[in-house]
Amino acid sequence: MRHYAFGLLALGLGIALVAAPLMAHHSFEAEYDVAKTADLKGFVTKIEWGNPHAHVFINVEDKTGKVSNYSIELGPPYALVRGGWLRTTVNIGDTITMANVALAKDGSNKAGATRESALILSTGTKMVLR
Repeated sequence: MRHYAFGLLALGLGIALVAAPLMAHHSFEAEYDVAKTADLKGFVTKIEWGNPHAHVFINVEDKTGKVSNYSIELGPPYALVRGGWLRTTVNIGDTITMANVALAKDGSNKAGATRESALILSTGTKMVLR
């Protein structure tokens, strides 16, 4: 009976370890409105290369001169690398455009990259975001 209980405990822990990352992931459509997109141009303030998604933070100035910091959710790092990215593709202080990104449904300063989105570097080079 002891071996049976130990086996169940090990199985439960294994399932919990596998399920935890899945529960942390979210539905893109629940957070972003793909019908409401924008081109965000600004300078990079922060870059996060993490799973399940990389993020780029940029300061965007609106028509009135107000500056807002946006968090743009990209695809996973492995997909960015397959698309030609290096860790040095975008650096803090670079001026970039995040073209055709889906804005957050809650109106916050967040956006998500769709398959139609692109990063446009100051050189004019376009990079995939997913």
